[in-house]
Amino acid sequence: MALPIALQNLRLPVIGSPMFIASGPALVTAQCKAGIVGAFPALNARPAELLDTWLTEMQAELAAFREANPGKPVGPIAVNQIVHQSNDRLAHDVEVCVRHKVPIIISSLRAPPQEMMDAIHGYGGIVLHDVISIRHAKKALEAGVDGLILVAAGAGGHAGALSPFALVGEVRKFFKGVIALSGSIATGEAVLAAQAMGADFAYIGSRWLATRESNVGEEYRQAILESSAADVIYTNLFTGVHGNYLKKSIINAGLDPDSLPSADKSSMNFGSGGAKAKAWRDIWGAGQGVGLMDEVLPVEAMVQRLEDEYMAARARLAL
Repeated sequence: MALPIALQNLRLPVIGSPMFIASGPALVTAQCKAGIVGAFPALNARPAELLDTWLTEMQAELAAFREANPGKPVGPIAVNQIVHQSNDRLAHDVEVCVRHKVPIIISSLRAPPQEMMDAIHGYGGIVLHDVISIRHAKKALEAGVDGLILVAAGAGGHAGALSPFALVGEVRKFFKGVIALSGSIATGEAVLAAQAMGADFAYIGSRWLATRESNVGEEYRQAILESSAADVIYTNLFTGVHGNYLKKSIINAGLDPDSLPSADKSSMNFGSGGAKAKAWRDIWGAGQGVGLMDEVLPVEAMVQRLEDEYMAARARLAL
C-alpha cells in the first residue's frame, strides 16, 4: 500500500510526537526543516486564538524555507486533537486546522466523529489515531481513520502496557495501512527495529525534550539527561489515563512516587484549563528511553544523529 502523500519523501521514517507544553512552534518548525513530521497538541496554543497565529506563522516560515532550500525534504505539520467531552475547544480547533489545511491530524482518546473526519478528508488531510489496545485500534478503523499510532509500553506521557512486538503483530493481522509505533524509541537503531516489526514509522517523543528547541525549563531538560528507565513512573493519577512520568518531578510536587493513589477515568479533563491542569503542569512526562539521552542538541543535529545510527544499522544488517 502506498503511503499518503503527506507522509512521503521524509528524510527519515519518523514522526515527532506532540508533547504537552514541550511541543511549540520552535520545536515543530525545526523538526519539519530537518525532514521529519513535526507535531504539537492544539491545546498547547493558549488561549484558543493563538492556534491560528501559530499555524499562520509556522506555515509561512516553512514555505520560505522550502523556497530557499529546493530539493531538501521538509516534513509536514501535524496537530493533535483530544477527542473527549471535556475538551471544550475541539470544534474550534478542528475548524482552525481545516481552514489551514493541516495535512495530518492526530486524534487521541476517542475515535473522531464523522463530521470531523469528513472535514479533514474534504481538503485532502489524513487522520492518524493513537491507540494502546487492539479494541481501540478496531474502533478507530471503524470510524475511518487513515492510520494508527500504536502507543506501546515505555512511551512517554499517556502510554499503554503492551509489548510493541505483540501490539504491532496483532494489528498487522487485520490492518495493512499506515502504522507508527511509539515506546522508548530514542535511537536510529530503534527506528529501524520499528520498521522490522512491521511499522511504517517511528513515533518519537521524549528524545526531543533533550533539544534546544523544546519548550521546557532547564530543570526538566537536565532531569531527562540524568534519568534512566528506573526513574520513570507509570500512573493514572495526573490525568485519569495511565502514563509515564519522571520520578523527580513527582517528588518535587510533594508526592511519594512509590505509593501514588489511583484516579478514575471520570477525572479526565482536557478543557481550556483549570486548577487541576495547573496543579500538574510541572509533572514531567518521559518515556523509558531517557537512559539513552546524554546531551542537549539542536533538532537538526539530533535528526542527523538518528539518521547516522539508522543507516549504520541498515549497513550492519546488509539492508
